[in-house]
Amino acid sequence: MAFASFDNRSAGAPMAEINMVPLIDVMLVLLVIFIVTAPLLTQAVKLELPKASSQPNITQVEKIEFAIDANGGLFWNGEPVERGEAARRFGVESQKNPQPEVHLKADQNVPYRSVAQTLADASKAGLTKVGFISEPESP
Repeated sequence: MAFASFDNRSAGAPMAEINMVPLIDVMLVLLVIFIVTAPLLTQAVKLELPKASSQPNITQVEKIEFAIDANGGLFWNGEPVERGEAARRFGVESQKNPQPEVHLKADQNVPYRSVAQTLADASKAGLTKVGFISEPESP
């Protein structure tokens, strides 16, 4: 690294070298800071927890298969129902604890109005777990 030169031609040219000393100093200071603060970030409380064994409480959530065919016909678990009867059943099912899951299957040619009405009826009844069932596309 040359600071002075006896060559008059390159005296006014900018220096093309980077001073690495300040960069190394900053990196070493950051390293020391991380080494000092890393142990302070781990906060562990020493506890002796009681030992117990139990069986997991697995509750089977009931599901409702609700289907809408291409003609707009409604089916509750394979049984044909009218819209009013379906809304009433949604109300009864929403009172159960845990709430059942509604699996909604709609034909691809059914008007969206039928699907939207069914979703509105389920929502008004208080059902929150509604899922759409579809078939995967074949390659």
